[in-house]
Amino acid sequence: MRVMPALQRVPHPLALTHLLKTGLLIVASLALFAPAGLFAGEGDWVFWRGPHLNGTADATGLPESWSPKGENLIWKRDDCGTRSTPIVMNGRLYTVCRANPETTEEGERVICLDALTGETIWETFNNVYLSDAPAERVGWSSVVGDPASNQVYVLGLGCLFQCLNAETGEVVWSRSLSEELGMLSTYGGRTNFPVVFENLVIISGVTTGWDAESLPAYRLIAFDKMTGQPLWLTSTRPRPEDTTYSTPILTKFGDQDALVVGAGDGSVYAIQPRTGAVIWKYEVSIRGINQTPLIVGDRVYCGHSEKNIADTTVLGAFFCIDGMSSGDISEDAVIWKNAGETIGRSAPLYIDGRVYAVDDGGTMLIFDAETGEEVGRQRLGRIMFGSPLYADGKIYVGEATGRFYVLAPTDKGVEVLSQTRLNNEEILGSPICAMGHIYLPTVGGIYCIGTDAGAAVTPRIRLPLENDQPLGAATQLRVAPARDLVYPGQAVELRVDAFDALGRPAGGVDYQVSIEGPATFENGRVMIGADGANQVVKVNLQAGEATGSCSFRVVPPLPWRYEFTDGVLPPTWVGVAYRHRPFTIDGEPCLVKVSTIPKGTRSQSWLGPYDLHDYTIQADFLATRADDRLPDMGLINSRYTLVMLGTQELQVRSWVSRLEMRFAKTQPFEWQEGVWYRMKFRSDVEADRIVLRGKVWPRDEQEPAEWTIEAADLVPNVNGSPGIHGQSSPAEFYLDNIVVEPNN
Repeated sequence: MRVMPALQRVPHPLALTHLLKTGLLIVASLALFAPAGLFAGEGDWVFWRGPHLNGTADATGLPESWSPKGENLIWKRDDCGTRSTPIVMNGRLYTVCRANPETTEEGERVICLDALTGETIWETFNNVYLSDAPAERVGWSSVVGDPASNQVYVLGLGCLFQCLNAETGEVVWSRSLSEELGMLSTYGGRTNFPVVFENLVIISGVTTGWDAESLPAYRLIAFDKMTGQPLWLTSTRPRPEDTTYSTPILTKFGDQDALVVGAGDGSVYAIQPRTGAVIWKYEVSIRGINQTPLIVGDRVYCGHSEKNIADTTVLGAFFCIDGMSSGDISEDAVIWKNAGETIGRSAPLYIDGRVYAVDDGGTMLIFDAETGEEVGRQRLGRIMFGSPLYADGKIYVGEATGRFYVLAPTDKGVEVLSQTRLNNEEILGSPICAMGHIYLPTVGGIYCIGTDAGAAVTPRIRLPLENDQPLGAATQLRVAPARDLVYPGQAVELRVDAFDALGRPAGGVDYQVSIEGPATFENGRVMIGADGANQVVKVNLQAGEATGSCSFRVVPPLPWRYEFTDGVLPPTWVGVAYRHRPFTIDGEPCLVKVSTIPKGTRSQSWLGPYDLHDYTIQADFLATRADDRLPDMGLINSRYTLVMLGTQELQVRSWVSRLEMRFAKTQPFEWQEGVWYRMKFRSDVEADRIVLRGKVWPRDEQEPAEWTIEAADLVPNVNGSPGIHGQSSPAEFYLDNIVVEPNN
């Protein structure tokens, strides 16, 4: 460890405000202290729950009935079916859809339409890679818009997190969160929703990480919205039962800004959005919380549809907790709780002292917001995924099998004003209200509903740009980049921001630096040692009682060779630790892919940067057999997998659930347990394709001259991290002698 003198200083935030006033900062800084939605145009809907983050809209004159055959239908796009909830910003509609469905060119796209006419302005295309999720689950996440920067943010099914120019669709920056942080996109496809706050964009999900964060956990990660630099990362309880799609909701409890979210560990959390510090948590379910919380003043309303921690014999609960709490919230401190209500997907509404929530079976329940007493219930259908919208005194809600309702609140519950049946069009997203129209996403298209005259939109109140909160003493330091991959000999510029106990910007401070690992600190930069390959550098800062830290994985340039003779896993590998362990078999040091870890027997792991291309990865594998079953084991190259299947086949693939429909090649290949095999996997990027070649042969025999399997993808992934794939639930396997080198 090396300790440096206190020569560094965090700037005072009021100095930045002065620069904003005088115009000396670049335009990208204009949103530094801006509250969410500050620059949104009238009638915009830049977040899937709307401008108030609660599913309500400021509009009048909306229709109480419509028909897909023409009544009050402005336009429909049959080619834009989606499960995603759209947004509208500056007269443009943005959403995520399947691209080229049921073809060999299938992927996902972000589309931008003229919100008034439905005409296409632009669209992007991305491959889905290394995901188990089926094509029908493209668009589980929604786009979020940032009017201040005129950018949109989207997390794809393959966990590719992108910032796009809202005008052109051009990529401003992107992060491959699976390859960088081990974010999971499982068969459920539950990728989460981005949230914009000031200069941050925050995303969440279950990740398997590297080094100290290798255990799977639901984590929130904040990035600089302009550059994509990671600014903080917060972990919840490790080994969660679920991924989750609960959207973080921004609010303020007293003088403290907060982000409230349901996590994969079965708890609801309040977190400081600038720092990631946990304000409070309420442990309620043994499985993940999927519902997006509703916040009214200082009260938080949320539900789930799994077993309760307090009573595991009861399924589901809907509850109200005090947002002014701190620490762990006990059952005794819950304001009210209705156990036995399976309200776990659809986000609730608050209307005139009542909470309207639709359970998973499609029944709307109405509760007194103060007491939790049931006021009424209305059967809507059989299953619910989307969330209701309240606008112009009416509730617009779609049930999954295709029923769409317009409801009016009454003293005893709700009255059905109209009901529309959409044949063969599931409604999995939520209706929104923007520019005086209702927009409804279905798997069969996007509908724009309204009258010829349109509706009136109530102007929203503008807040002042400057943050006039008093500055407290610094108790927290945010050090960026919070997590990153670096190279031996690289210099990394640190960015340090100070915050008080409530997560508000604090005054300038002097800080000291200590470093764990092969690096030094000079003039605000971390200097990575030339001998630091395959090690982790942790940088710790302290200013009085305030502390902060960041970590770097040091990865050398190619070629690489790993033989595990020291019995240690490289701490820089993503998703390897916990699922793999050092082992010795017949005197040979190696790794074992264990079969006893719940939810970890089928996994993918990544060894380095994801901008690599035109390289070859090689490793040795030895399988065991259990209950007459063999494992699957293989290598990852440029977002493709070469795998020896326990079914006596060899396969090259990218998107697991699509295989030959999208891209894969499978051929018979006999192999057996107890034999070391050497596998070699090469990728070559050519003008219009990527060519993938694989060899597998008994290690003790001479390498064959010919490739065992060859395939070309005409919709190529042109880069990606080298990695390891394994499915060890049938039986364990061992691997050794991993080599990665550039092609000759």
